Amino acid sequence: MAKFRTTGNKETHDSLEPMRTNFGAGEVIFDEGDLGLTMYVIERGEVEIRKKFGKEVRALAVLGKGDFFGEMCMLEEDVPRSATALALSDVEAVMIDRSAFTFILKHNPEITIRIMRKLIRRLRQTTEMLEEALGHAVDLDASDAGAQPGTVPDPRARLVEVSSGLVFPLAKGGETTVGRIDPVTGIHPDIDLTPVDTKRSISRRHARIRREEDGTFSVVEDVGTMNGTFVKGVRLTAGKPHAVEAGDTVIFGTIQCRFELDPTKG
Repeated sequence: MAKFRTTGNKETHDSLEPMRTNFGAGEVIFDEGDLGLTMYVIERGEVEIRKKFGKEVRALAVLGKGDFFGEMCMLEEDVPRSATALALSDVEAVMIDRSAFTFILKHNPEITIRIMRKLIRRLRQTTEMLEEALGHAVDLDASDAGAQPGTVPDPRARLVEVSSGLVFPLAKGGETTVGRIDPVTGIHPDIDLTPVDTKRSISRRHARIRREEDGTFSVVEDVGTMNGTFVKGVRLTAGKPHAVEAGDTVIFGTIQCRFELDPTKG
């Protein structure tokens, strides 16, 4: 399967060797709901991006040479594809995995800006389609406090927002997501800090609190978080777990919380 490959020194990654892939006319490149691991840049041909709205399938865009698609999976792990990509003609494309994507962002800010602009444009288009389907304006800033529907709270572990005293139970199980509700995608974090985040300093998918196999806990900042995560004053490195213990201060953006853990009975 074609990918970008880093070449040169392992520390500096001086260059990238593009790996190309081809799709025939009428071939589905990926389906809505598939797990995404790569994005694509079109070098030749046309690709249609289409999405299901109930029983109806709508074309969102037709992309050509120089356009890219599938980039959402580069920004969010283990999230299914939000649309289907179909080759309208014979297509030649460069395929980029996460390691190559990180390299490109670090060494080519122009591409980062292009991706941001494209995501904003797609957000506006999606909003317009939602408003058309619903028959009224969609408030992108509206959000409901609370955990993801179906989440079972852990009675022993919680975050307490220091200034307000609000209690946010962790999810019972291996991992608890922390962030703000996304009304466009409908994704709820297990802990939604929107009620206390008046400055909107927290990312939609800001961090995760993991229960390790030995019963200890760690905090992991998600890739792409804008305003940082701190445990006992230490700034976390995205993707790297950092141990957290009862009584520790954890800061998400500008929101200061205290991690509380009740002792195990018996």
